[in-house]
Amino acid sequence: MKKKLKNFNKIAKSSRDADFETLYSVTRIKFMYVCMENLRLMKFLNSVFLVLFFIPLLTFGQQENNPDHIAYINKYRKLAIREMQLYKIPASITLAQGIIESSCGKSVLTKESLNHFGIKCQKEWTGETYYYDDDKANECFRKYNNVNESYRDHSLFLTSRPRYASLFTLAITDYKCWAYGLRLTGYANNHAYADILIRTIEANQLNLLDDSVVNGLENTVLARQEEPGINRPDSLNEALPAPEAYLSNSGRILFRGEYEDPDPAAFPLAYTSKSGRKVYKNNGVPFIFAEESDTWYSIAKEFGIYSFQIYKQNDLSRNDQLIKGKKVYLEPKRKRNPAKTYKVKPGDCLYSVSQDLGIRLKDLVKYNIKYQTQEPEPGDILHLKSTTPRIALFR
Repeated sequence: MKKKLKNFNKIAKSSRDADFETLYSVTRIKFMYVCMENLRLMKFLNSVFLVLFFIPLLTFGQQENNPDHIAYINKYRKLAIREMQLYKIPASITLAQGIIESSCGKSVLTKESLNHFGIKCQKEWTGETYYYDDDKANECFRKYNNVNESYRDHSLFLTSRPRYASLFTLAITDYKCWAYGLRLTGYANNHAYADILIRTIEANQLNLLDDSVVNGLENTVLARQEEPGINRPDSLNEALPAPEAYLSNSGRILFRGEYEDPDPAAFPLAYTSKSGRKVYKNNGVPFIFAEESDTWYSIAKEFGIYSFQIYKQNDLSRNDQLIKGKKVYLEPKRKRNPAKTYKVKPGDCLYSVSQDLGIRLKDLVKYNIKYQTQEPEPGDILHLKSTTPRIALFR
């Protein structure tokens, strides 16, 4: 038994870089073996087993078709989608947190302060306040003028604090990792917070909402002029995607709404395919402009290559959609660009820059490590080559 426990300790140590679900699973298994080491604790173990497994199942069953949940989701779904498009926070997580923290909008705190996420004042808060007994007596909570403000402040709260930065390295559709991440980064004190979030999401199939947003099936009107009463820092204004920004399946912004398609006349013509399609060159790499009827398979068949080569060479996945008028590279992009730097313009994001300059996205991120978890703002300077000095092997 001790040998097995030792093995689990090794697994836990080697899993520091693993996803939160893996770490959580290892912890639960280790806990079970600790209890089993002492036979006198078997009765306790049986009780824990009932609590951890059977009671959540009963609760899950009770949550299905909960009319309060359905009413809340229908009322605030568009707000959650808007925040997902703007700030890359899964709509499923936002709605589940709103349901839990506000008791479907019916808690005293929410009714009095319109605070749907239980966000406390913190030192930097200068807005209205509401005092309420929570973990301690008479705690200070943020008060809003409308629900839009509450949803926006929730997004700003998560995106502006370094302790939550690791969340934005997760896939935008991986609601389980997001749930465990929120718990581990200290959003809530309840040790079962992640499980409660996941049960709420799955009971209401909110994860399907994330998928539909990423795949472009859900659209909301994102006004460039914000709703009355919502204020944001100017630096965030510049960094936000415009209406109808395209997202990849993994949640990365591909092209912002104000992005302008490149002019074919700006690129040298490499050759014309047998079907009559013009093939251009950029940074020494041949590419075409996507047409409305294009698919990964149709392009692969036309140019005699495999479909997986095309989407990988364009830093996408099989589930991502081709976008009319955008570049599709037929060979791997380069590791660098002859230009040393690039000044970010309005409408740019990392992916669109990598496509415009014919440089692999992973290399662009490697040269600009600060943008691993955030998009650059207009005016920022991106490096297009490694800035690490080379070591001379021979003199």
